Amino acid sequence: MHLILLCYFLDLILGDPEWMPHPVRLIGGLINFLEKKLPRSISAQLERIMGIVTVLIIVGVTVYISYLFLYFSAKINPVFGMIAYTYLGYTTISVKDLWVKANAVTIELENDCISAAREKLSKIVGRDTHALEKDEIALATVESIAESTNDGIVAPIFYLLLGGPVLAIAYKSINTLDSMLGYKDAKYLNFGWFSAKLDDMANFVPARITGLLIAIASFLCGKNFIKSFMTMVVDGRKHPSPNSGISEAAMAGALGVRLGGLSYYGGQPATKPYIGNKERAINFLLIGDALKVSLISSALIIVFGGVLRWII
Repeated sequence: MHLILLCYFLDLILGDPEWMPHPVRLIGGLINFLEKKLPRSISAQLERIMGIVTVLIIVGVTVYISYLFLYFSAKINPVFGMIAYTYLGYTTISVKDLWVKANAVTIELENDCISAAREKLSKIVGRDTHALEKDEIALATVESIAESTNDGIVAPIFYLLLGGPVLAIAYKSINTLDSMLGYKDAKYLNFGWFSAKLDDMANFVPARITGLLIAIASFLCGKNFIKSFMTMVVDGRKHPSPNSGISEAAMAGALGVRLGGLSYYGGQPATKPYIGNKERAINFLLIGDALKVSLISSALIIVFGGVLRWII
């Protein structure tokens, strides 16, 4: 458990500097390579098969290399083994990276630099940002924080607690596959089908843990636990994703805002059901509140995970 704590605090200190080698960037490069090399556009069935092959290669290679890295590091020297464990585990967590990127949007909104805020937002969301207004940018950032609290924080720590860095890296490879291939447009509908389904399964339990942690964190931040929890229960199922809506609904209830509605992805409109209720003014301060809830949620999963491991 002490190594997992080290992973967590190392992320809080270092974040995700661009100059540092990062497994997720390597995974993304391998996904791009396979996508270009594997045959496509022959039939829907073949595209699904090629998508499954891609997932098996990516996850298999990621797990195998991670295991070998840990195994041989420990063989060389136990200290090297601990360093390897800490490095791999740290790279799966994104608490500081989320804070830095979301806070960058806040700074631009506070200074009324809308075009710059749109550009900063584009680094953390998949939707088109070039036409978003000030309120829309703030809400989109809150929505991204809620989703990333699961994908980038709670779920990796959950798998780190469950099976160490190898399992956490396996989760990150699945999540990266979904973020790159799991779209429902003509290009990826079949090729990314298995990636999306596997990500849904991998996130099913962590997403519900995240929703509960957000509700508890909202209470610790002086907000309404009951409203956060009930919004998660009632509105969490409205989202097209079986998982994303859980954390988004919990955050919407905690902050007293309404998420969802019309967005554009690659110029194509996509309407999501509304989650939560409008109860407060929409401004850049929402982003800071959401980040506080997210940070406390990250601390809670560490505390609860440590307690459970000690009990078991």
